[in-house]
Amino acid sequence: MTQHNPPAARFPESPVPGGLIDSHCHLDAPEFSGNREAVVRAAQDAGIGQILVPAVHAGQFADTLAMRERFGCWIALGLHPIYLARHLDEHLDILETALVEHRPQALGEIGLDFFVPGLAPARQEWLFVEQLKLARRHDLPVIVHIRRSQDRVLKYLRQHPVRGGIAHAFNGSVQQAGEFLKLGLKLGFGGAMTYSGSTRIRALAATLPDEALVLETDAPDIPPEWAQNRPNQPSALARIAAVLAELRSTSPEAVAMLTARNTLDALGLPQIS
Repeated sequence: MTQHNPPAARFPESPVPGGLIDSHCHLDAPEFSGNREAVVRAAQDAGIGQILVPAVHAGQFADTLAMRERFGCWIALGLHPIYLARHLDEHLDILETALVEHRPQALGEIGLDFFVPGLAPARQEWLFVEQLKLARRHDLPVIVHIRRSQDRVLKYLRQHPVRGGIAHAFNGSVQQAGEFLKLGLKLGFGGAMTYSGSTRIRALAATLPDEALVLETDAPDIPPEWAQNRPNQPSALARIAAVLAELRSTSPEAVAMLTARNTLDALGLPQIS
């Protein structure tokens, strides 16, 4: 008997109306090696219509590009502040070449991290500014890492305005949220919002204006409350969206439509008709 293998799991270039978008998922991470096809299928079965995969260092760009080739994912290319020890000055040239040759949906994951010890602030800030210049030069939105660094990130975004993007894993103040929105960025909410003890994040998720919010998993990181101590999955986004719907006293379907529209807006992509 001839066996027919199922077609490879692929996301459509333009998500279907009502589909969720995971605006931040490290599908190329080693935690998913060996079962990425199953991870993608589970995400699709849960109603996720597209994911954005951000790179973190130059040595990983090929893996990130492979996610677009294999699964149809959206991608971002950038030099993440946590991997500071890996970044050489010449990696900025490699990044720019990749931006020109492969035209990702965004430049990222970039930004500042003042939480992890041993990451030289001056070096971080120089790399961040140089990448903001690349985003301006190539007219790309940015995916920004802002852990313990919101005000400094805002400072550099004001000095080097870009065409928009997403402030990943937002957990700042209402005032800081407003400043990011003024600069054209959306705010990412994910697993941290699902913990009952995350009162500030939950309050923000409940009360920020509709146009502020996008959904993300950061898989395999930031697992939701119901999946602690194991790798996060993009399929978790459906239940994360339900939490956001409950916090905002609306329906999961409305949250899916709202956050998909905001993600497309953040990335400068056509709206779903």
